[in-house]
Amino acid sequence: MTISPITSSISATTPEQTKTDGISKTEQNFADFITSSIKEVNQAQINGDRAIEDLYTGKAENLHDVMISVEQADLSLRMLVQVRNKALQAYEEIMRMQV
Repeated sequence: MTISPITSSISATTPEQTKTDGISKTEQNFADFITSSIKEVNQAQINGDRAIEDLYTGKAENLHDVMISVEQADLSLRMLVQVRNKALQAYEEIMRMQV
């Protein structure tokens, strides 16, 4: 069993601060980051479901690998929900500010 490094997800969280014509591209990078994160979580959910199906049909012999796949999908989803909650809290805080 191989364990993949988490460096790729860490490097993706630091947006590049490039300026073109005085306009920052951070907004575009953040939107791309959120979109790719949602796709990764969706893929993890699909992989977890596929692992469960393989276990039921007898294609997967190792319950441990199936459980790792399912827990990885669960943790990915929980993290995405927490990011959404923090973004909503920040938005609500900004909306409560008086000008």
